[in-house]
Amino acid sequence: MLRVIDLRGESTPTALPRAGYSVDHAMSAVTAICDDVRTRGATALTELSQRFDHVTPQLRVPEDAIDKAVASMDPAVRKAVTESIRRRWAVCEATEIEPVERTLQVADGARVTTRIEPVRRVGLYVPGGLAPLASSVLMNAVPAQVAGVESIAVASSPQARCDGLPDPVILGVCGLLGLTEIYSVGGAQAIAMFAYGVPGLCEPVDVVTGPGNVYVAAAKRHLQGIIGIDAEAGPTEIAVLADAQANPLFVAADLVSQAEHDPLAGAVLVTDSEELADAVQAKVTELVANHALRERLQQSLTGDQSAVVLVRDLDQGIAVVDAYGAEHLEIMTADAAAVGARVRNAGAIFIGPYSPVSLGDYAAGSTHVLPTGGTARFASGLTVRSFTKVMHVIDYSEAALEALGDDVEAFAMAESLPGHAQAIHVRRTS
Repeated sequence: MLRVIDLRGESTPTALPRAGYSVDHAMSAVTAICDDVRTRGATALTELSQRFDHVTPQLRVPEDAIDKAVASMDPAVRKAVTESIRRRWAVCEATEIEPVERTLQVADGARVTTRIEPVRRVGLYVPGGLAPLASSVLMNAVPAQVAGVESIAVASSPQARCDGLPDPVILGVCGLLGLTEIYSVGGAQAIAMFAYGVPGLCEPVDVVTGPGNVYVAAAKRHLQGIIGIDAEAGPTEIAVLADAQANPLFVAADLVSQAEHDPLAGAVLVTDSEELADAVQAKVTELVANHALRERLQQSLTGDQSAVVLVRDLDQGIAVVDAYGAEHLEIMTADAAAVGARVRNAGAIFIGPYSPVSLGDYAAGSTHVLPTGGTARFASGLTVRSFTKVMHVIDYSEAALEALGDDVEAFAMAESLPGHAQAIHVRRTS
């Protein structure tokens, strides 16, 4: 089912699997949507939902609907969500918080303080299309709450089966997190609502985070600068680096699990074992044949974004996964932890046979909002840091300025900026 790319004769990784995905083609439609929301507000939001979601939305979700969603949650789901929140919160507090203030005395009377402040207000986008990703609520909200964000709003698309409200599990997770400002708005129009605000409905936000489809990504690109964004998330992807000792059923199950997200989802096996590759292909075929989402899986697994990549050895395998920069990278090799330590580019690394991506999607404690499309080469997943900003506070005494004055004036004149030099000089001579 998966095509095979043989790189064993290549010196550098080439022909890596990628989805035919472009934000550019959605930009003209998204620009019109955003302009419509900016000028017509709630009327535009309602009409756009009728057009795209085929339902008239209840734009602001009533608090009693949130309470009802919490009360009606399946006990097993509520238990799972509660534990996921606990673990994500613990990781945020223990590993993602930086000191609020650090001061360095760079010379006598010369202090520079680095101050970390949370942004004031954020908008969290939660996909509700092919799969209502209730787990994305906690993955976005918990780090924002731990960061100390004062105001959090959530948007998710209205569902016809829910009388114009978002999916009830999404509402239930919001309720468990104490989030009450929730909007039945999806797609690019939700990002525009957050960016511009809608009088009488929604105040503008400072930062928007959360994954979405190509139109959500295009809206983030279009509105970046008015708002901060986490990333332009593309289709999800998994790479598995495995050797001959890997369990082919485990590998196949993990490739299938990621492929079920979306017809454009990428599933990539990188291995130096032809025997493992053949066994995984057979297991994938078996798993897909009986899957409820068989048609979606077939599209994903036979697309250009998915493949078995054959490599000469583990060293070449590491080079390939570094070049690919997967959103999710599983290591199923001998001494997997040591191999994982050699990888530079991945959104998240899952070590060994008992750390599947599905664990990270829900309850491992890690973030599941991760860089896609190879952007793990330079980007990071969503953490507490994503909801903070850094300011420097400069405090120099008269003597400290005098001691440095000649240097600053000389530097300013070298840049042909005499006014900069004068701003120093007048303080030294007055």
